[in-house]
Amino acid sequence: MGEIIQVLISGILVGGIYALISMGLNLILGVVRIINFAHGEFLMLAMYLSFFLYSVWGLDPYVSALLVVLILFVFGLFIQRIIIQPILNTSATVKIFVTLGLSIALQNFALMLWRADFRSVHTAYQTAVINVGTVAVSIPRLIAFIVAIIVALGMYLFLNKTLVGKAIRAVAMEKRAAALMGINVKRIYLLAFAIGSAIVGLAGALLIPIYYVFPTVGTLFVLISFVVVVLGGMGSMLGAFLGGIIIGLVEAIAGVVIAPGLKEAVYFIIFILVLLFRPSGLFSLGKGSEEVGLK
Repeated sequence: MGEIIQVLISGILVGGIYALISMGLNLILGVVRIINFAHGEFLMLAMYLSFFLYSVWGLDPYVSALLVVLILFVFGLFIQRIIIQPILNTSATVKIFVTLGLSIALQNFALMLWRADFRSVHTAYQTAVINVGTVAVSIPRLIAFIVAIIVALGMYLFLNKTLVGKAIRAVAMEKRAAALMGINVKRIYLLAFAIGSAIVGLAGALLIPIYYVFPTVGTLFVLISFVVVVLGGMGSMLGAFLGGIIIGLVEAIAGVVIAPGLKEAVYFIIFILVLLFRPSGLFSLGKGSEEVGLK
């Protein structure tokens, strides 16, 4: 019984990490309507930032997270304005190639600067656990899970209770009608992309005490993020959170029941099934519904 509980708790905590990474991607997809294939590389850059802030200046990753979030916010503004904005009215193929090209460019930029070495920070709490009976709970993973809950609730309140959040939802629902109501759609796109980038920056700062960072680390997480976004419902913050938890549980259970090497195959099968039978996501209001924050 203790082993089962341990697997379930581990899956939930890992799912919280997946959810945090996916929420930024979900916001960008739901509002800007572009699939950012470079989202994983944003995560990679955030992890490198946290690593160097720790190794050079001795800043704890949880302290430097505020600085990393700010830098990724500004970086998101830059990428949206310089690269994404000019292609928004082009075909889907152009958008895919541009974001894929950005992903490859950022990977190779990191490889050129920092080589392919695996790097990590060494903090006093890195391997710390809380023992509850026979169950061990990793403190860094628990912190990441709690932060994911806070971000999900914070984004839900922001999108539903503030004027700016309502403007973001309006653009997500119908950009032309929003423009007629006086909303600056381009500015909303800039803000949404920047916030999505900042969220993944926070995820990177929380990941560095747990995972190694290397130039292609983002690829490991971005594929899972796409599964989470489709599962939870595109544009839904709470759906992304719940989707992340589900994928974390599926991955943990499949790794024990089937085989560790096949756990990815299991959640990609789920991904295909959701696309076939519930393409709007499990937690969406209805088919084709992509209203941000209301799923």
